[in-house]
Amino acid sequence: MWIKAVLTTGVSALALAGCGGDSGPRTGQMMAPAHLSASNYRAFGVPAHFGDTDPHEWEGLTPAHYPVHGIDAARYQGHINWPEANAAGVNFAWLKATEGGDWVDPGFQANAQAARAAGVPVGGYHFYYFCRTPEEQANWYIRNVPRVAGDLPPVLDIEWNHQSRTCQRTPDPATVQAEMRRFLEIVTQHYGARPVIYTTPDFYEENALVSLNGYEFWLRSVAAHPAERYPGEQWSFWQYTGTGVVPGVGGTVDINTFAGSPDAWMNWLATRRL
Repeated sequence: MWIKAVLTTGVSALALAGCGGDSGPRTGQMMAPAHLSASNYRAFGVPAHFGDTDPHEWEGLTPAHYPVHGIDAARYQGHINWPEANAAGVNFAWLKATEGGDWVDPGFQANAQAARAAGVPVGGYHFYYFCRTPEEQANWYIRNVPRVAGDLPPVLDIEWNHQSRTCQRTPDPATVQAEMRRFLEIVTQHYGARPVIYTTPDFYEENALVSLNGYEFWLRSVAAHPAERYPGEQWSFWQYTGTGVVPGVGGTVDINTFAGSPDAWMNWLATRRL
């Protein structure tokens, strides 16, 4: 019911630390960031149990109007206290799993296992690298992200990475869409579930992703409601801040909301979990 082609209602500094933000393969251990107190960073329009170190002055329909929230994280957040995060209102999480064709985020395995143990629906996302083929990248993701019953569907995080030290390739829109479709086809076939597509306003517009039918969107929009940044687009998830403060999570973190009610969320889980 939340696939773009049939969805009828839908009422990302450290922003890149969750979805994206790495500019090439590297090694290293998980960081151990200091924990911030959400009560010290209360912000209008952000759910009461969360905070924001750099809040936006929301107008109209705010993130707090939506009842189901979650996070996306990477090694930058260190080891997350999932029971605490869940108690504060984290209902789902996507963790950075892979990038390109040879990078695995060291935070994925530990945090995914702990999230599952705490009852938090969790999945992995792949950060697309434009100097590797879609086949290489899809197979790398498959190699490193096990198909675990109950996990969230895979995510393709695709955006321009102008800070990359190793890849300055920016394909034309037709090539972008062709590469996306190939990656998505391979991953869908392996997991038996269509991935969710995460993207940013500039990438969405410059590559005409409005024409990419049949997939759910997870949209970054940290200074306006998605309806303003992606006119007419249907979405399932909205990343509304990259500077969020969430109990149980070290440092700042990306916070997201689901597009529907708690009942719609349960229905979504029932049909979209692996």
